Amino acid sequence: MVRTRRSLGRSPSFLIFFVVALVLAVVIRGQYVDYYKGLELPSGSLTLKTKLPEKPTPATPAVAEKPPVTLPLKVPFTTQAPFALWDPLHEEACEEASLLMVYYYRTGQKFNSPLEADTEIKKLVAWEESNGYKVDLTVKELVAVAGKYMKLKTGRVIVGPTVDQLKAELMAGRPVIVPAAGRELHNPNFTAPGPIYHMLVLKSYDETGFIVNDPGTRRGENYHYGFKTIMDAMHDWDPDNILNGQKAVVVFD
Repeated sequence: MVRTRRSLGRSPSFLIFFVVALVLAVVIRGQYVDYYKGLELPSGSLTLKTKLPEKPTPATPAVAEKPPVTLPLKVPFTTQAPFALWDPLHEEACEEASLLMVYYYRTGQKFNSPLEADTEIKKLVAWEESNGYKVDLTVKELVAVAGKYMKLKTGRVIVGPTVDQLKAELMAGRPVIVPAAGRELHNPNFTAPGPIYHMLVLKSYDETGFIVNDPGTRRGENYHYGFKTIMDAMHDWDPDNILNGQKAVVVFD
């Protein structure tokens, strides 16, 4: 009976301790629950990026296309005697006039007056004389003159060209300088019997022949020669016999 009393005497204290501990446990648990809830992000507030945005591809610059060639080529015209003075200098100036026409075409110029054309022809002839060239120039010499005097370094000689090759050069925008046995051209505007050696510029063609700038006559702009006439008359300079001169032409790339 004595032990029973002692146990009963401790019971209220034990119950009080238990209740207090239980209350503290509940309070502490609630604080921890609130703390961890505070760490949670609201639903839907985070967007995951599964792929980084791609850098825009720089646009490839457009390649400028060359405008299509329109025939006839706009080759400016001059006669070899702009003032119709057919003295020895101008009678032999077909090579210089032809080369100047092509040069003016390539550089986008035009002959503003007969005086300008005549001055340029005389200057070129004087330069040729001072540099050892003779009155008549072969196609090879013409290319050399263009390179040295005009700085046109792209001249080339086509030996034995066909009509189709000449057409292709024109369609590519390249005027063609043709050396010729002048009397084989049978041009009625030449003073008879016509020049032994001549040069002219092809700038277009049609179904039957070539359209040319012929510096040997004031009516030489847009003059028409048949294909056969041009091909038969085509001869490079040969001092012994012009008809033995090779078939060749000059173009500039």
